[in-house]
Amino acid sequence: MSMYFHLRAVPPPALRNSAPWFQRLFEDDWDTVRERIGRHREEVLDKLYGDVELLYCGVPPNHASEGPRTNVVLGGRPVFHNDPALPPFLLLTASQVGGVAGYLKRADFDGLWRDARPQLLRPYDVSEAEPEVRGMFAATHRDLTDFYEQTAEYGDAVVKWLMI
Repeated sequence: MSMYFHLRAVPPPALRNSAPWFQRLFEDDWDTVRERIGRHREEVLDKLYGDVELLYCGVPPNHASEGPRTNVVLGGRPVFHNDPALPPFLLLTASQVGGVAGYLKRADFDGLWRDARPQLLRPYDVSEAEPEVRGMFAATHRDLTDFYEQTAEYGDAVVKWLMI
C-alpha cells in the first residue's frame, strides 16, 4: 500500500469548506502533480512524512510549543472527509502559511538534524546510512521551504491530505 502526504497551495478565494471539493483537489494525475511540484505549488511527502514531522516538532507526542513549526507537516484545521475511514484534510490559512514560510527560512537545518538524529537514524541501524539519510531530510527541508515561501509570496492557503 502506498501512502503519500500531499500539500497543495490554493488561492483563498477558491477555497470551499467542503470535503468533496477538497477531495477533487487531489484527483489529478501524477504528471499534473509533478508539474505543480516543479513550480512549488504542491509538495508530496512519502510514507515517512511522520519522520519529517519529528524533524520539526521533536519526539512524539509533539514536544514543540504551538506555532509555525507545528504547522509544517501535520498542522492545520481539520476538515473531515465524508468517509470516516479516511483521514481528514488539513487547512492552513494564508497567514499561517506566512508564519511557516518565515520559520522555515530562519530554521537551522543542522540544529534540527542534531536534535532529531537519533530517532531518524534508528530504523537504519548502520552508521554508514547517515550521509544518505541526512541528505534526504535536507532535500525535503529545502523543498518544503521553497514550497511554503512561494505559497506565502502568492498569499495562498495550503490544503493537506494523506492519500492512501
